[in-house]
Amino acid sequence: MLEEPEVARWWRRDEWERTGEQSATGFSILLDGVVVGCVQYAEQTDPDYFSAAVDVFVGTAAQGRGVGPDAMRTLIAWLITERGHHRITVDPAADNSRAIHVYEKLGFRPVGVLRRYERVADGLWRDALLMELLADEAAR
Repeated sequence: MLEEPEVARWWRRDEWERTGEQSATGFSILLDGVVVGCVQYAEQTDPDYFSAAVDVFVGTAAQGRGVGPDAMRTLIAWLITERGHHRITVDPAADNSRAIHVYEKLGFRPVGVLRRYERVADGLWRDALLMELLADEAAR
């Protein structure tokens, strides 16, 4: 999936593999028994800042079928109810309007632009939009 042009535009394989080496935990998204994407989270475990950051990608064949938002809703609900997080963040590329629209529908609000946040495949820097969802604002 990470080689698909519409996925690779936003996710680099080396970035994903590097994320796996860090403190993120990922889960496969299945549709009819086939892996169609991945959702992940990383926790800030300091009790004074206890929150989580989330990410998701879905292969092009499954896009537009609601599997990404459904996986995110499930993960967010678990992070809030089971892990006790009060705030969830996500940081899509600032020009990824499709992802931003989905996150807004899930209740995330824009906080600000992270300028030159991540390096993309051509070596240039890309801005990201920091978005957050507070536990008491989340639809359950």
